Amino acid sequence: MNEDAFWALIDELSRRPGDRDERLEWLRAELVRRPAAESVAFQVRLELVCEAAGTRAVWTAANRVEGGACTDDGFHYFRLWLVGQGRKVYESVVADPDALADVPGLRVLVGRHRNEWHDDEWPEWEELDYVAQDVYDELTGQEDDDGDEFLDAVEEAEEELAEELGEEFGEGFAGELGEDFTGEREEGGEPRGARPEGVALPRLSALFPLG
Repeated sequence: MNEDAFWALIDELSRRPGDRDERLEWLRAELVRRPAAESVAFQVRLELVCEAAGTRAVWTAANRVEGGACTDDGFHYFRLWLVGQGRKVYESVVADPDALADVPGLRVLVGRHRNEWHDDEWPEWEELDYVAQDVYDELTGQEDDDGDEFLDAVEEAEEELAEELGEEFGEGFAGELGEDFTGEREEGGEPRGARPEGVALPRLSALFPLG
């Protein structure tokens, strides 16, 4: 599964009717019709794009939306949600996190207390991270191995893709950037994408004031 094939699935997922569970069921049905290796490749691509969005600038935006309470896990789930919005939204937000102010899924939350946000509206989508493993385990009969075979297959596929791509992604397959987001750094030593919140997010800050 190449990058375009991955995004084709995600874009269709983002357009599907129904709630999140129904949309994930569609994705599961799509993957289960394919060889198990496609589920592994899907997960590799999912982790890659989530990692690419793991910048301090995107975290600052997520933290603003979530009222200053975005945890490490919450940031990962936020990035999964961002991917689930489709390629166009994802790429615009990674380039400029203030573009979140234009995302319909967030604009419907404006002016409402976070305690009033329904589970299906909250900008986190943890469950998207589990679909590929569930499908792989079903196809290979590995439901009782706690996902070990799937994780091993994903790791091997990541290494193969990293070798194929050469230095384009550097150490991008090392996993999460860490709690300090000290992965890729620019020449000045700042974490990739680090910008002062008040300057970087004027529109988002107006929509989601802290306090």
